[in-house]
Amino acid sequence: MIRRVILDTGPLVAFLHAPDQHHDWAREILQEVEAPMVTCEAVISEACFLLGNWPAAVEKIGGFLRSGVIKVSFSLGEEGAPVFALIKRYTNMPISFADACLVAMSERHEDSRVLTLDSDFEIYRRHRRRKIHLLTPWTER
Repeated sequence: MIRRVILDTGPLVAFLHAPDQHHDWAREILQEVEAPMVTCEAVISEACFLLGNWPAAVEKIGGFLRSGVIKVSFSLGEEGAPVFALIKRYTNMPISFADACLVAMSERHEDSRVLTLDSDFEIYRRHRRRKIHLLTPWTER
C-alpha cells in the first residue's frame, strides 16, 4: 500500500472520467493508495468544474469526502503566507493556486508523495531546493 498521498486534480478527474487517457492508470494507482488521501479545496473545486458535465462524477467526489477517502487537509487561513510566497517565487513559470497549495502541503507533510499528472511538479521545489516526491505515470512507485 502507498501511504501519505497528496491528491492533485488530474488523477481524480482521470479516475472518475473513463474517456480520460489516464483513466486506467488512475484506477490502478488508486487501488494501491491507503486512505485518506489529503488535498486542498482548490483541487476539489478544479475537479468539480472539470467534471461539471458529469453530475454522477461530481457526486462521487462528495461521497469520497463524506466517507473519508479524501480529506481536505489544508486551511488557506493558516497556510496563506506560504502559498502566496510560492506564487511569487514562480512568476517566471506561473504556478496555479491549486499547485501552490499542494506544494505547501508537501512542505508540511514531508513524508508524503503528490499524486499528479502535472509535469510542472518536476520543477517545483519544497523548501526552495528539495524535490517533491511524486506518483505519476512516468515515475516508479
